[in-house]
Order: sequence, then C-alpha cells, then structure tokens
Amino acid sequence: MKKITASLALLLPALTWAHPGHGGTDGYTIIHYFSEPQHAIITLGVLAAVTVYIIRERRKSKS
Repeated sequence: MKKITASLALLLPALTWAHPGHGGTDGYTIIHYFSEPQHAIITLGVLAAVTVYIIRERRKSKS
C-alpha cells in the first residue's frame, strides 16, 4: 500500500496541469469539471479506484 501511495504522490503534479479553457470560457464553473474530458477521465478513474478499495475492504472485514 505504501508503494501505491508513493506512486500516486509522484504522479500528482502531472495530474494538475492546466489545459486550454481554464480561465477562458466557463473555466471556473462546476460544469467545466464534469464536461471536459481531461477532468472526466480523472474523476472516473478516482471513482473506480475508490469503489474497488471499498469492495476489497468490505470483503476483508466479512472474512
């Protein structure tokens, strides 16, 4: 688990790069973060990882 956490910490700066559209048209609205593919891909990835983690933890606690 420590290796995964360290790897994610190393990748965090790469995930925060701005893309065209920030500060321009709808750059700072919640709609922007759900409609832009750059944000949607990250959001879906995080949701998938959290879901897998929760399922795995629940299975561990049952056994």
